[in-house]
Amino acid sequence: MFFACQFLTIFIICSCFLACPILAKYQENDSVTLWVNKAGPYVNPQETYSYYSLPYCRSADGDHKWGGLGEVLGGNDLIDSRIDIKFKRDVEKRSICELKLDASKIARFKYAIDNSYWFEFFMDDLPIWGFVGYVYPDRVGDNKHVVYTHKMIQIQYNRDQIISVNLSLEIEKPLEEGRALDMTYSVKWFPTNISYEQRFNVYLHYYFFENEIHWFSVFNSIMMVIFLTGLVSMILMRTLRNDYAKYARENDDMETLERDVIEESGWKLVHGDVFRPPQNLALLSAVVGTGAQLATLVLLVILSAYFGKMYMRRGAIITTFIVCYALTSFISGYVSGGLYSRNAGENWMKSMVLTASLFPFLCFGIGFILNTIAIFYGSIAAIPLGTIVVVFVIWAFISLPLSLLGTVVGRNWSGTPNNPCRVKNIPRPIPEKKWYLRPSVISLVGGLLPFASIFIEMYYIFASFWTYMVHYYVYGFLLLVFIVLIIVTVCVTIVGTYYLLNSENYHWQWTSFFSAASTALYVYLYAIYYYHAKTSMSGLLQTSFYFGYTLMFCLGVGILCGAVGYLGSNLFIRRIFGNIKCD
Repeated sequence: MFFACQFLTIFIICSCFLACPILAKYQENDSVTLWVNKAGPYVNPQETYSYYSLPYCRSADGDHKWGGLGEVLGGNDLIDSRIDIKFKRDVEKRSICELKLDASKIARFKYAIDNSYWFEFFMDDLPIWGFVGYVYPDRVGDNKHVVYTHKMIQIQYNRDQIISVNLSLEIEKPLEEGRALDMTYSVKWFPTNISYEQRFNVYLHYYFFENEIHWFSVFNSIMMVIFLTGLVSMILMRTLRNDYAKYARENDDMETLERDVIEESGWKLVHGDVFRPPQNLALLSAVVGTGAQLATLVLLVILSAYFGKMYMRRGAIITTFIVCYALTSFISGYVSGGLYSRNAGENWMKSMVLTASLFPFLCFGIGFILNTIAIFYGSIAAIPLGTIVVVFVIWAFISLPLSLLGTVVGRNWSGTPNNPCRVKNIPRPIPEKKWYLRPSVISLVGGLLPFASIFIEMYYIFASFWTYMVHYYVYGFLLLVFIVLIIVTVCVTIVGTYYLLNSENYHWQWTSFFSAASTALYVYLYAIYYYHAKTSMSGLLQTSFYFGYTLMFCLGVGILCGAVGYLGSNLFIRRIFGNIKCD
């Protein structure tokens, strides 16, 4: 039964990929489907409703299109408009239907116009956008609402392939009760020499993403890495060299030895406690394992998006993220299991369950709240029950077993304690230090430089995710910024850990994690600034989606950076204490 469920899950995953659009070719007079998708306020990208929530006439037999798991999670609901369009056949003017206006329809149209409602269509997987209507003052100063009743569709083709689609809205008619509106459309076909591979270029904002500021920000981040790594190497290696030299002296006279004992302080004094198991070991193992998985996941998704040009396909990034998350669960289990076992953890099943469920269940809790709000508003951003079941099946029969397998392998292959120094039976008392050497201060300050290295890229990511018609496609930039973030995080965490140990505080594990994870705090603060300064979003639905999705994103960033910071500090500590003589 278990293997049957696994087979079913793999089949579902494969079907998600197979649902992605394939190369479409047409013969003359072949039917071309115009899919209607969603509508909503222009300033609220996530407040979306079905296109037919507006009082447009609808065909009774309009089929829904299953576009894959990522498309559904992205809030898309494609319905066949049943508008008759033939390949290479012009249509001068043809009626779609006659729409009779009553008080209810007029009220819905007016609400949509007052809130700047836009709608989205798709033809051959190319997006098309338009607005419902507009308001203008008449001669007596009253506001008049008008709707567009004619859709002019202009299509460019190259041989047997559709290259671009443009929608022009024409023939404005005022909203008057009892009036019948003739909803019409026309189609014009134009040949072009643009290749099929280049057809999506018209949707890419080259100036926005590839301007001098973007290049300068990446260059500035790289220079920060060079400076920071050089500074860390120079300061720490010079300091540690002096410490090692003092430890290496064996034939000093008694006076020198006494002076060294008196002067000896700092990180060397905690060698008997530095490898003491931390508090909440199971939780630390879970977040470090999950962070290692997320780091691998982000790298895989960026590379897949770069080489696969996933910005051309609806929901492809989300589908890839979910599938890669499930398949990389082995990494989280391996890292978590090894860390837990090396620190003499006894309840490894608890660690395994935390590792497999912590991040998914945090996201599920946030998503449940957002989904409840979306259902209350009747938005198509609400995730259907069937999709929730599919995601749960992927987690239960792919992610969870792989995490269990990784935990078992990690405990057996890398779970043997190998600390350079023996842990003393009695913990050493930690002396009081100045305020800036406290773990809380080090944790807060530690996230500043990693955030500074990704600050500019955050603006482009937020702009593409929270703005219409802006597709993020510069994954080469994103890869560079991600590498910069990893290096800066490791360097900053090493410095913070070194100063913490120098203050004779050996509780470095959680401090190293939080000093890197605090990057997410600054990202969330930036998100608050972006919401108020760069957007015009409003309403409970959009506000909850903005801060809810941002919270999910920041949780992932915090766990990822925290794990990277911990692993970097762990290697650093093993390196320096491996070169001294422990009692």
